Amino acid sequence: MKKNKEVFWLILVCILVFFINLDAIFINIMEARNFITAREMLQNGNWIFTTLNELPRYQKPPLPTWLTAFSVSVFGLDSLFGLRLPAAILGLIGVLMTYFISLKITAEKQFSFLAGLIAVTSFHIIFSSRDGQWDIFTHGFMLVAIFYIIKLFRESKNLYRNALIAGLFFGFSFLSKGPVSLYALLLPFLIAYGVVFKFKKGRLFPIVLSILAAVIVSGSWSLYVYFFDTRAVTEITSLEAGRWINYNVRPFYYYWSFVVQSGLWTIPAFVALLYPYLKDKVFHKKAYQFSLLWTLIAVVLLSIIPEKKSRYLLPVLFPLAINTAFYIEYLFRSFKSLKAKETWPVYFHFGLIALIGIAFPIAGYLYFGESLQNSFIWFVLSAILLFAIGLYMVFHLLRKNIQRVFYASIAFIVTVMCFGMPLAKEINPNTEYRGSEILNKHTQNLNVPVYEFYNFVPELVWEYGSAIPVLHDGNNYQLPREEAFILLVSEIENKLLEKEKVFKNYNLKKLDSIDVNPTENRRSRLKRNVFYVTKQ
Repeated sequence: MKKNKEVFWLILVCILVFFINLDAIFINIMEARNFITAREMLQNGNWIFTTLNELPRYQKPPLPTWLTAFSVSVFGLDSLFGLRLPAAILGLIGVLMTYFISLKITAEKQFSFLAGLIAVTSFHIIFSSRDGQWDIFTHGFMLVAIFYIIKLFRESKNLYRNALIAGLFFGFSFLSKGPVSLYALLLPFLIAYGVVFKFKKGRLFPIVLSILAAVIVSGSWSLYVYFFDTRAVTEITSLEAGRWINYNVRPFYYYWSFVVQSGLWTIPAFVALLYPYLKDKVFHKKAYQFSLLWTLIAVVLLSIIPEKKSRYLLPVLFPLAINTAFYIEYLFRSFKSLKAKETWPVYFHFGLIALIGIAFPIAGYLYFGESLQNSFIWFVLSAILLFAIGLYMVFHLLRKNIQRVFYASIAFIVTVMCFGMPLAKEINPNTEYRGSEILNKHTQNLNVPVYEFYNFVPELVWEYGSAIPVLHDGNNYQLPREEAFILLVSEIENKLLEKEKVFKNYNLKKLDSIDVNPTENRRSRLKRNVFYVTKQ
């Protein structure tokens, strides 16, 4: 245990941050889509020809969905823990690979431990590891591939084993989200590694084996689906290609504030990027150059793509954690002897965290107010622990003991995730939530099926428990065969319903309304009017 104590502590922190209270947050739209696909795998046997609301869903490769379906086959479809567990496991793998990659390039356990702790407490890594989206899968698997690529070029033994494992995990990454991690994580790694460390010669045949394994695993599902459902694959591929160019387009500089995605480590991450300042202070200059290049090249490559979302920065946060660890390690060694101009960012950063902890009992009580009546014990525990951590950080900041202040910051995040997360559902909840029980009541009373008019709501379909067919197929309306049915129509679609006169030979009677917004911040997308439609 003592020999592997860093790994033990990293796993423990990952469990506390990623695995505890996995059911505390409401299901979002991306999760609902993924969970529906997993459910339809189990219910309909759609393991290869994956579906969403019983329509082809080939945009997303199936490996994460397979893992999720397997998890809920054990824990049950009603278990949010089971649904999100695979993502948490991949988050754990990503953090451990950050540690092992750091260890491989520096041979320093404490530094590698710091990199792992920074990764596990970085905001977007936390979010992705607790959320049933597939980004953490593709990057988690790719980090394993990268670790074995490093072993392939740094070690003389087990060349073919390392090459095969690297190829397999590259394939697993591709089967999770296509070429995303190849472009955003592996390519910048290869460029940075080649520039700083150079590639060792004499690895031709192992590399060929690795590429062959990667191609076979990566292309297996997509080729099979293409040959047996060519039309659907072609249509979906064409649509997705257009989205990368025309959908959610942001300017080139959109990602330049990427350090903010590290959350707790925003200020140290920014300082660590200041190469002229830090280059002569780090203990391993080449490794620092490597992590810095890996981070910056990843940001530049992502910036080139017109479509941009903040969650696409996830692959940047792993090399950024390694890079930030160089600054933290330097503070561990030198903080007590630093001049004032170098210490103020440190005091500001850790002092702000301490202040939040100290102020939480009062600020939290004022913010949550009466909503605390359902989770008062969680608030009390959070308040006591965060207050104590804040005082502890102030005490050791004054004594310039940065090691203890740093580890107290880790405890701060652990406290929030273990004791603060249950408070999340109390933040501005929608007291007029009306979901699947409305549909169930009307469909059972009237003994009729239910349809969506133009678009479906993934969150509602997930909650409803089965598919809700959509009448608009992208081009035309396909009217139901039934003489009577229930129709869901959004507020925006009401005008379209009247304008296009799809149901001119039908009688429409409004029965009810649905609102599946989890909070009072209500979006029209999550609202539906419920009509009873009968033929004249």
